[in-house]
Formats: sequence, C-alpha cells, structure tokens
Amino acid sequence: MRPEDLLCPSPKGLYCPAGDFHVDPVRVVPRAVITHGHSDHARAGHGRVLATRETLDLMALRLGPNFAAAQEALDYGTPVEIGGVTVSLHPAGHVLGSAQVRLEKDGLVIVVSGDYKDVPDPTCTPFEPVRCHVFVSEATFGLPVFRHPDAAAEVDKLLASVALFPERTHLLGAYSLGKAQRLMALIRQRGYAAALHLHGALAPITDYYASRGLDFGLLEPVADTHRKALPGAIVIAPPMAMTDLWARGFADPITCFASGWMRVRARARQRGVELPLVVSDHADWDGLTASIRATGCEELWVTHGAEDALVHWAQSRQIRARPLRLVAPVGDDGADRSDA
Repeated sequence: MRPEDLLCPSPKGLYCPAGDFHVDPVRVVPRAVITHGHSDHARAGHGRVLATRETLDLMALRLGPNFAAAQEALDYGTPVEIGGVTVSLHPAGHVLGSAQVRLEKDGLVIVVSGDYKDVPDPTCTPFEPVRCHVFVSEATFGLPVFRHPDAAAEVDKLLASVALFPERTHLLGAYSLGKAQRLMALIRQRGYAAALHLHGALAPITDYYASRGLDFGLLEPVADTHRKALPGAIVIAPPMAMTDLWARGFADPITCFASGWMRVRARARQRGVELPLVVSDHADWDGLTASIRATGCEELWVTHGAEDALVHWAQSRQIRARPLRLVAPVGDDGADRSDA
C-alpha cells in the first residue's frame, strides 16, 4: 500500500481514502477524527466525531453539546476499525485530551501528531513517541531559533515581578484552553498561594480541568466593579480580552503574555507586552527534531508552520520529507498559531 492510499491532503483537510474519514478537517465532513479541542482543529457540524473523552467534552463546552450528529470516545491506545483501517489515539502532550492519530492498514503505519510538545506539563498526559513509517508533524516553531526555556523559570519571572511591584496588577494573557490552566498549575508548583483572579471566559474550561482532578488552588472571578482594587494580584485572561475595554479597567497594570512567540521581541512590542513569558504548548525546534527521530519514521510530512526548514532537516538525514501546505484556519474564538 502506498502512503497516499492511506492518507492524503484534500480541500477539506487530511483524508483517509481507505477508511473514508478525515483527520482534523477544516470543513464539515461525514466522519472526522479530532486530535484536540482547539478551534483550528475542532469544529461543529461533522456527521460523526471520534476523539478522546476529554476532547469531546471540551468541544461540547466550546461548541455546544450537539456539535456533531454522533460522538465516539476512544481511550488512549485502544484500537478501533474504521473501514478496514486500524485507528488508535496516543498522547500528544499538547493540552488535556490531546492525541496523535495512528492509522494502520496492510502493514503501513502513519501517525498524525496534531499539535504536540515533548516537555512536562502537569495538566495533561505526556507525549508518547509512536513508531511509524510516515509521521505527520506540525512545525509551528519549526526554525532553529526557537528553543523554549524552562516554563517553570518563566513563571518565576512573573512571581519575581509580583514581589517587586506589589502595588501593580499583573495582567497575564494566556490561551483559554490549555495554556491558562498550565500556567495556573505551574504558579502553584512554584509556591504562590494567593488567589488567582480569572476572566469569566476561562471559568468553564478551568472548571472542567478541575473536574478531571487538577487542583488550581483558590480561584476568584474578576468582577467588573472591582478591577481597580486588585493591586499585587495576578489576573489571567484570554488573549482577546487583553486588547479590549475590559483590560483598561485595571489600575496601572503590568501586561504579561505567555507564548512561544514571545521569544521574538518585536511581537512582544507589537502587543504592548511589558513582561513577555516564553511558555508554549508546542514543541520547539529541539523538541520537533527529537520527536521525529523517536518515531523512527522513513518519511516526514510537515504542516502548520515553518515547513521548509524541517523538511530540509529531515532530508539531510536521509528521511524522505515534503510539506503538505495545508491551510490552518483561524478559529471563531481567535485561535491560531499566534497564541502558541
């Protein structure tokens, strides 16, 4: 069997002809396998959706309970047959419930990684390298310049600033699914015991994480009438809230933002970020290349980011490689690679 008979690009996204389903389709399809709940991968309207229990629950929170005509939950490592193709899900380490999709037919194995990271995260199952013939990798940070520092050390910068400027509110921008919860957990791990104040948009997903056993300590919603009365507090908000009228209600805030793109100082300046924190839920260059090697793949397909550099790296190591040039749409909640 040729790889393209098992998986190929299509106008609706990655398509499995042998099983007649799509992986993370960009348009509505009859049957979809979804890697995780971010809106540039998960959308409403599909006929049937297969994903982890957590991803299905998060999709329901974000898209409504009837986001698909039928939903099928699959545990990590449990195989299921779809049209003669053996499909299984494996941890991606990106956010809660995130998965790689393993496809096998006639001895050929292709793994679609979705979004992934290979560093510890207290809020999700660690990334699991899956041996395969063809590996489909993201490349959000697919350039050698992107080497993320230790996330705990970045959180220490935030806490040091809180101690240095106790009269000012620290307004921390973090993506609402995964990044915000990871930062809360890391802040607690670093010994910060005071209340964390949350924008209302973070509550439903944070509550769901807590229902899955995550303990974030004392969390308090930010009341509109009390925003100016939060000196010394850490306030966490989604990126879109950082640029609207809501953010202007704080007295002399220090604007912080957590993203792998904060490595690029020009991006921090463009956002008006006073304290950039280089914290990403995507693998950096070293993480990408180490993960690819760990799969033992003979062929690499690259998508979502700096495809050419990773293709060149693979080819220089005798791994067949090509870019997929798939379009990564912006989700209706503003989700895209700029908040990675």
